[in-house]
Amino acid sequence: MSKSDPIVVGIDGTPASDRALAWALDEAVVRGCPLHVVNAWQYEALVDWTETSAQREIGASEQLIEQAVRRVGDGRADLPEIVRRSLRGDAAEVLEAASQGAVMLVVASHTDHRIRQMVLGSTSMHVVRHAHAPIVVIPVTDRAPAEVTS
Repeated sequence: MSKSDPIVVGIDGTPASDRALAWALDEAVVRGCPLHVVNAWQYEALVDWTETSAQREIGASEQLIEQAVRRVGDGRADLPEIVRRSLRGDAAEVLEAASQGAVMLVVASHTDHRIRQMVLGSTSMHVVRHAHAPIVVIPVTDRAPAEVTS
């Protein structure tokens, strides 16, 4: 791997993903490599009941990335090269694919609620099993609930 191989971090607008982004920013600075900030979004025209469009979804995803980078990056003396990537698809599959050629993949674990994981699955559990790079999973703490911010 070279210094041009990125660290990839998955974000979704939650406090937990902000902590994952902060950790990944620090690590990218230490390693001198770029950071790819990835947000996965989905839109299925025949399934989505809201009056929206794929263009609106990608815009919301790009805005989420920009806000997270600004929140976490403001006030830092050093920042790595940051590549913003808004990608359509299931988060687990998008991050698995994005990990190809990466130095590492950083994600946040949102909850240990067993029923939620059985019904909905777990992005972090999926990438731990299938990613193409080493994985860092930032756990949820008691101080920061896994709620989506607006």
